[in-house]
Amino acid sequence: MPHYLTTENYRDWSCMKDSIDEHIIEAIGRCRVVIRDGEVIEVGEARIRSCPLTKKFAYPLSVPDKESVRANIEYRIKAWGMCTPRREVSDTKPFVGFGASELLSFGLSAGLLDAVVLACDGAGTVIVTKPALVQGIGGRMSGLVRTVPYADVIRRIEENGGIVIDKVHAGLDQTGGVAKASAMGYKNVAVTVAIPEEAQKIRALYPDAMIFGVHVTGLSRNEAEVLASSADLVTSCASGPIREVAGKKALLQAGVAVPIFAVTKKGKDLIIEKIRQGSEQVLLKTTRLPALSEQQPEPLI
Repeated sequence: MPHYLTTENYRDWSCMKDSIDEHIIEAIGRCRVVIRDGEVIEVGEARIRSCPLTKKFAYPLSVPDKESVRANIEYRIKAWGMCTPRREVSDTKPFVGFGASELLSFGLSAGLLDAVVLACDGAGTVIVTKPALVQGIGGRMSGLVRTVPYADVIRRIEENGGIVIDKVHAGLDQTGGVAKASAMGYKNVAVTVAIPEEAQKIRALYPDAMIFGVHVTGLSRNEAEVLASSADLVTSCASGPIREVAGKKALLQAGVAVPIFAVTKKGKDLIIEKIRQGSEQVLLKTTRLPALSEQQPEPLI
């Protein structure tokens, strides 16, 4: 089984019967996890040994081995219903300072964005216009490979103003999400994308969209180059190629352990505006990027 999402991988998983209550996610270090009927039935090997962010989880991980990953996912299922009909979708609590959900929810609240397209377990691709819905969905989401629809989750999303693209199959179609958001009249649309080729496609079809590259651990050098040339913002996860490619291209970097790279002026402006409106102390320094601390995920892949 490949360790990273591609168009081909997604197509393979999508062929599975919709009647199976089964979700497939890629968690810490591209660790493949299968959740069926609310139970973790399979946990693959993580490709990294450590990550600074895992120690900040609500259920912290010191070492991302099978047992600790299983415990972390089981905690998420119990605490807020991940991959079950109980799935909570709204939250205002930030998990990290400059994460994808934190930046995109801020973009909505600041009026810099009109809509955000992202993926949610139990619903698939969704269009969101409320900051709390972005944070509630995205702040708790691992790399989603396949999901199934839950009427209760879809209802809660819609009650919070969200739009579910495919209520029947909970399909993952970020390009289709941007297309629908644009057709609905939203001008400033952001989208999270895990597949470099899809980011490239969205950029060609919707040049004004703000593209946020996510879940990048395990990308090849070529895939990193495709994503960095298509996206506005890219998270680095445990990716060596992203640090090298997007890091060198970046106009701004947020964080030094698991940084976010703004590779366009639009992405840079979003981060700077978040800093401007925040109350946290900030160090600004002109330097050559990437600027990395000693506390990086190990190994970088």
